[in-house]
Amino acid sequence: MRKFLLLISAMLLISCGEETLPKPKGYLSLEYPELGYNKLNVSRPYRFDVAKNTTIKSLPKNWLKVQYPKLKASVDITYRPINNNLRELLVESEKLVFEHAIKADQISAPIEYQNPEKKVYGSLYQIIGNAASQVQFHATDSSKHFLKGSLFFYTKPNYDSILPAVEYIKKDMIQMMETLEWE
Repeated sequence: MRKFLLLISAMLLISCGEETLPKPKGYLSLEYPELGYNKLNVSRPYRFDVAKNTTIKSLPKNWLKVQYPKLKASVDITYRPINNNLRELLVESEKLVFEHAIKADQISAPIEYQNPEKKVYGSLYQIIGNAASQVQFHATDSSKHFLKGSLFFYTKPNYDSILPAVEYIKKDMIQMMETLEWE
């Protein structure tokens, strides 16, 4: 019995110490350049403002890749002329957004954009979750031009980690829509 009490006393003395807690996970701390824009200087049937910290890669069919080298991301711009197929292009654009529903936690209601003076009408969607693309938009003049932009990161998506970069680039994508002009 004496050994048993000695054992319990020893256990109580040993166990009375600081509580051991796991170390918290480290979070990525990125610094983003101040927002500043230049007009797109590539000959296309459209033009808009692009962030100063981007690189523009010209692609065939009047497509572009607006690259963010420091963030390892790009906004892929696709252009399609309208040939009595506006409804088809709009349905295809929305279909591409909702293809991400498998991995997404939520797809936000579209942010509608209209500028009748410049004949620009469009929508922007935010895809919340570990989808391949987190922000997409489309814009049109309803008669000749149709433009789509999609944000992609060059890494496996982890939404919590890339959220600050998504919000940063989303501002640039809104700027693209708001300054869009057709040739």
